[in-house]
Amino acid sequence: MRRSVVAVIVVLFFISSCIDDKAPAVSQADPNSNFPPDVSVIINNKCAVQGCHTVNAKAASGGVAMETWDELFNGGNGGAVVIPYRPDQSWVVYYTNTDTSKGVVLTPTMPYLQEPLSSTEWQTLYNWISNGAPDINGNIAFSGIPARKKFYVSNEGCDLVSVFDADTKLCMRYIDVGQDPGSINVPHQIKVSPDQNYWYAVFVNGTVIQKFSATDDSYLGSINIGAGNWNTMAISGDGTKAFAVDWSDAGKIAYIDLANMQFIRYYEGLAYPHGSWINKAGTTLYVTSQSGNYIYKLDVSDPNFPSIEQVVLKPGQSPNNIAGTLDPHEVMLSADESKYFVTCQASNEVRVFDAATDTLMKIIPVGQYPLEMGISVKNNLLFVTCEYTPCDEPKCEGSVDIIDLSTLQVVKELQDGLYEPHGIGVMDDEGYVVIASRNLDINGPAPHHVSNCGGRNGFVKIIDMSTLDFIPDYRTEVSVDPYSVAVRQP
Repeated sequence: MRRSVVAVIVVLFFISSCIDDKAPAVSQADPNSNFPPDVSVIINNKCAVQGCHTVNAKAASGGVAMETWDELFNGGNGGAVVIPYRPDQSWVVYYTNTDTSKGVVLTPTMPYLQEPLSSTEWQTLYNWISNGAPDINGNIAFSGIPARKKFYVSNEGCDLVSVFDADTKLCMRYIDVGQDPGSINVPHQIKVSPDQNYWYAVFVNGTVIQKFSATDDSYLGSINIGAGNWNTMAISGDGTKAFAVDWSDAGKIAYIDLANMQFIRYYEGLAYPHGSWINKAGTTLYVTSQSGNYIYKLDVSDPNFPSIEQVVLKPGQSPNNIAGTLDPHEVMLSADESKYFVTCQASNEVRVFDAATDTLMKIIPVGQYPLEMGISVKNNLLFVTCEYTPCDEPKCEGSVDIIDLSTLQVVKELQDGLYEPHGIGVMDDEGYVVIASRNLDINGPAPHHVSNCGGRNGFVKIIDMSTLDFIPDYRTEVSVDPYSVAVRQP
């Protein structure tokens, strides 16, 4: 397993150990750096100096080269070091800060073994990043490509969504979500619309669904759906309607008209409804009863007058919510909609049903506490996150089980470096799978730093589908409790 003690993680993520080179610097801008002049004066004379964050020395400096604006936005060993518009999430700001009243302070202070930046210099960097960290011509990194492929990670402990560029796999934006700045609204799930033009967030501690543009991630509006423990949502294939699920003892489903941004009505009287999926035609909605032995199947051909039936997970049983149930977490249709899969978190299995008859086809044993699923159509594989599978290595818990959809058997189980994996997103066109590890337990890998909103940061790992193994040395830390993953593949 590839891992390091905390000190080594600090070294590798950003600073490593720049060679102690005290060659005098000149206080002038580098016209070839592509930085704005005031920023170049700081970076090119105090950061990208001989023996430190230059192209030749970046291997000893956390993989970070800063000689030019373009090199800076290649990131380093631990991912992005500057997030446009977000100095509060940028490692460059943390490492050059010496005043805890201004935010996170990481040591050793940069410039390494030199005098810290003056307050004026630090504020110049802060303001530059607040304005998008533009180059000398005003260009903003990761902008201007409306059809950019991305993946999103909801950080439910800080009301943030991390936005990653699919090509570089770098975090390129942090988006604030939630309706109440005075409390944590807990963005539980992110869903990208079928046309790939929008993404939506639902909240455990909120009363709205929020809508964002998937082209530039700007906020577009919200729909008030009332109080509820809103956990998941399903969107019809034409993108005109959605169904949000309130995970409560006396739970409910909110039917929403997305075309007109309006809440229409509730379907009430459901017991702990949780996971949700709808067929492409928008006529059949599946919802799990997470503390039971069944799922709900709703005919929503006319969403104003749905019919609801219960499909038991063990043939011959009656639907119930008593001790010893399978506790289905999530449900997902196959790509051809001929079958559906249900993760059973209490029995550590995936159950496969024929969609036409609702009969059980297969019981697939998997790791401990299976939760989320993702399908690779190109590779005919089902990926399942299992949050608590025991691991032989320290600082490791959970697994990703990979199921061959031709045989309905587990072909591989991955654990290397995971801790409480939950969210999953399949980037089929790019050939990889995104896994979000919550890392809430204090026994997990120590986060690089304390988040500016409190709590333990989690991290993202990526499975290469050509090898069915994790991409070596890729583990990007993100904000607190990365729970849900959504992908955009226009």
